[in-house]
Amino acid sequence: MSLVPHHIQTLEPYKAGRSIDDIKQLYGLKEVYKLASNENPLGISPLAHAAIAQAISGVNVYGDPLALKLRAKLAERFNLKIDNVIVGAGSESIIGNILRTFICDTDELLTSESTFIGFYVLAQASGLPLKKINMLDGYRFNLQGIADAITPRTKVVYLCNPNNPTGAIFTRDEFDAFMARVPERVIIILDEAYFEYASSDLTYPDSMSYRYDNVITLRTFSKSFGLAGLRVGYGFAHHKFIENLLKVKLPFEPNSLAQAGALAALDDMEFVQRTIENNRAGYTFFTEAFTELGLRWYPSWANFVMLDLETEARVNETFEFLLQRGVITRPLKAFGLPQCLRISIGLPKENEACVELLEKFVGEKLHV
Repeated sequence: MSLVPHHIQTLEPYKAGRSIDDIKQLYGLKEVYKLASNENPLGISPLAHAAIAQAISGVNVYGDPLALKLRAKLAERFNLKIDNVIVGAGSESIIGNILRTFICDTDELLTSESTFIGFYVLAQASGLPLKKINMLDGYRFNLQGIADAITPRTKVVYLCNPNNPTGAIFTRDEFDAFMARVPERVIIILDEAYFEYASSDLTYPDSMSYRYDNVITLRTFSKSFGLAGLRVGYGFAHHKFIENLLKVKLPFEPNSLAQAGALAALDDMEFVQRTIENNRAGYTFFTEAFTELGLRWYPSWANFVMLDLETEARVNETFEFLLQRGVITRPLKAFGLPQCLRISIGLPKENEACVELLEKFVGEKLHV
């Protein structure tokens, strides 16, 4: 008899993209641009950099186990009480804690097709049934279909808005109509990792502007704040949710360097604004270029653009062409979209290099 449960044996682990150093060594390249993982191309806030450097001398001592300073600062920023805030080693850590805290053996999980695979991995690791609802045309969430699929056993619904990897959003009106059909006993995980990029859209349902007691909002320092390598996620919820999550989360997460960096990053909103402006310009550049090249792209409210290249073979060919010439992108087969390729928005020179290669590829491969 195997010591490993079947749902773990069959679990497909999360697979990150190739690193810049790997691709340099593999293809003998001097310059490689990574447009695969939706990271911040501007790097790290100078204030966060300085705070981390200062905190290094104290890593021989355990950090704050409850991250009280960071939680208090987030509470102040979003006009909440500290009892409504939790932090973790990335949003995935908080998602894992939510599942460990609130689900029972007879519960079911519910989400959409083609959304964040981190949730799929954590859901399958729990051993509970996970139901995925097909998307609407345009790779948008079918919220009414998800509401229709709620059963007496449904305990958690996961929604990513803007969605990774499609970049699409659902609007406040759509979300309110959905919530009107959701029983109060069902927990909604509302993942807003790309919130800063979408918040200027007045139709976007910023969950901090109004509250549902059964919604847990998740955000991150990995994207617009540029702290992906430190793994700092945070969440907002009813104090009863937070009280029980704090019983389950690991102590001392995020680590002391991550807490120091996140605290300082919150003081550097000028850096975040520059990030958003760079992203806006890059999005315009990419979408205009993709249109001119005859590539089908979909509107995005995040820091990436998704292309639909029609077939998995064409995605793989495009990906390899770019990769061998020093631009790393992300095929989306693991997300259930084998016909799609996701390209993160980088610095202007990185975006230009990507488009120049796509022009060559289209000329050499697609129009022969």
